[in-house]
Amino acid sequence: MMGHTLLGLFLLTTLFSGNAEELNVKATLRADRTTIPAGGSVTLTCDLKDLTDLVYQWFRETSSGNKSTIEDQFARGISISKGGIYTCRGWKKNTDLITTESDPVTIHETASKPRVTLTAHSSILPAGGSVTLSCSVEGSAGWKFDWFRRDSQFSGAQKIGAGTSEHTISISEGGIYYCRGGRGDPVFSTEDSAPVTIQKQVLAAVKLQHSWSQIFTGETVTLRCEIQGGEGKVWKYEWTAPNTNSPPTSSEYRISRVSVSHSGDYRCRGSSDYLLTGWSDAFTLTVSSGKPRATLTAQSSILPAGGSVTLSCSVEGSAGWKFDWFRRDSQFSGAQKIGAGTSEHTISISEGGIYYCRGGRGDPVFSTEDSAPVTIQKQVLAAVKLQHSWSQIFTGETITLRCEIQGGEGKVWKYEWTAPNTNSPPTSSEYRISRVSVSHSGDYRCRGSSDYLLTGWSDAFRLTVSSASKPRATLTAHSSVIPAGGSVTLSCSVEGSAGWKFDWFRRDSVSSKAQLMRGNEANRVISVSQGGLYHCRGGRGDPVYYTEDSAPVTIHKQYKPRPVLTVSPSWLSPGASVTLNCEVEHPSAGWSFYWYKAVPDLSEKSSSYELLPDGSGTAQDSYIIHGQTHTAGYVCRAGRGDPEYHTDHSQPKFLWSADVHSAASLTVSPDRVQHFTSDSVSLTCEETSLSGE
Repeated sequence: MMGHTLLGLFLLTTLFSGNAEELNVKATLRADRTTIPAGGSVTLTCDLKDLTDLVYQWFRETSSGNKSTIEDQFARGISISKGGIYTCRGWKKNTDLITTESDPVTIHETASKPRVTLTAHSSILPAGGSVTLSCSVEGSAGWKFDWFRRDSQFSGAQKIGAGTSEHTISISEGGIYYCRGGRGDPVFSTEDSAPVTIQKQVLAAVKLQHSWSQIFTGETVTLRCEIQGGEGKVWKYEWTAPNTNSPPTSSEYRISRVSVSHSGDYRCRGSSDYLLTGWSDAFTLTVSSGKPRATLTAQSSILPAGGSVTLSCSVEGSAGWKFDWFRRDSQFSGAQKIGAGTSEHTISISEGGIYYCRGGRGDPVFSTEDSAPVTIQKQVLAAVKLQHSWSQIFTGETITLRCEIQGGEGKVWKYEWTAPNTNSPPTSSEYRISRVSVSHSGDYRCRGSSDYLLTGWSDAFRLTVSSASKPRATLTAHSSVIPAGGSVTLSCSVEGSAGWKFDWFRRDSVSSKAQLMRGNEANRVISVSQGGLYHCRGGRGDPVYYTEDSAPVTIHKQYKPRPVLTVSPSWLSPGASVTLNCEVEHPSAGWSFYWYKAVPDLSEKSSSYELLPDGSGTAQDSYIIHGQTHTAGYVCRAGRGDPEYHTDHSQPKFLWSADVHSAASLTVSPDRVQHFTSDSVSLTCEETSLSGE
């Protein structure tokens, strides 16, 4: 018996491992009779012609549909005592070869127990509906009924109703049903009824996996067969589709790079055990030819200073898009992606430029054509300014107005101007007017554009050109006299206007020619230490515009006083004393006196001065020389103040020393210390005069 069990296990392992190979030989099952007598048996024989070394396998199927192997029966002939549907087959020992299973033979038991009959008014359970089952025992009464349900052919049965006196029940769930009757006490039960399969009808629907309905050529689409209430089941699917002979058998119908030929109606249905769907409603797929183009719109083409602009990207008549956003600095520059795969169809920008967008959807992504570009011009501020710093303009000047754009550095701008009395204003940043006149007075405005930058019209700059004649410079001096050793300050101005530089002129007299002392001086004040007639003029701009010359101002120079030296006596005997007196012209107090001996220098035709002993800064205006023994020349000068101001040196005076016995008196003219060969000198002795070279 143990050997049969091991053999059976080996046989089952081989058969169910999938390694067995079927022989093209069919077994034949014979029974010695088809009804088992009460308490008896039936002999079954499995015939396989011309095959030896076989082991036999026997199967029995009950009235409820359960089919199983008869354990521990491997002989060619077996004896049975239970009714059922029997089949057999052979297996060649020590190989993987099996024969084809025999045709079934039904063996009946002697009718000791009645069999109930289960009927259903429909084998299809409509969605949301129910089916009525009836259980009956023919020709007898008094029965109560038990009701059973299985999920599948191989699952266990569950009792869904016990001992009901009603012979019908209403069910709303699919499955395999059977019933059994019972009566009396103890309960006598009938045989189980034959099973009845009820298939529950559920709904199938074809849906696009994505949310958009309009499909374009080249997209990848996926249709799904969705079964309501079919979760957790293993389904078999069927599809109907246009232009295909091999639709898929799965829940998804995927089409890569769809074309117009894929347009049409798609349906699906499914089945799983006792669940069944009808054909779904048709899903009509419409494929549009050509690639769509995105459309970019802007709430404004002008980006105000410090503000923003909203851009919107759309694909007409379709949905499900995500958007890529691009910007270029100029028409010829490369594009930069500024936003990728945004589900929002709008963005806010704060920078000028050339913008476009593109839509994309699906996996792999299907992209639209790029939108037409939209230029957003950023508004910046423009202002008109005078190139120079003065506001009062005179007829004949050259002026330059500039259009200055805030934040416009490094850009190439196109300019526009509005100006009075002109039909052809410039197109550059400068508005230059040569020899301006009163007719140029008025308001000037400008604006500019550069790629994506734009200014509004600037505020007006009002130009006022004076109708008065050419302005005249005014020269003033803080004094008309230059003190000895000092200077005078002169000031030049042009009333009511600015920006001038000054030219300074001087001439010695009214009839002499004026000489330019200093030109293009930014300082309107100078200091002069030389007398003469002075005038000035102002100039500004490029080319320089000059004022009229100022009225002349005469400046007198006060020269240093020259003291007068007297010698007494001018002739003296050897060893006598002499007195020197120094007198300052227009004498006044506070002078100190200096006494010098004149020493001739023949090579330089000049003299140097040698300070006499105790001759520095004496308070007395006289100086006594004692014991003079030879002829000599003397000079003096005076000084006062702190720091000390000195006069010029006096003209030299000669002191002549003579013999004590001489009675003659000699004078020299000119009376000076040094004489040169080209000079004329007169000598006088008493009243007689001699002349010589």
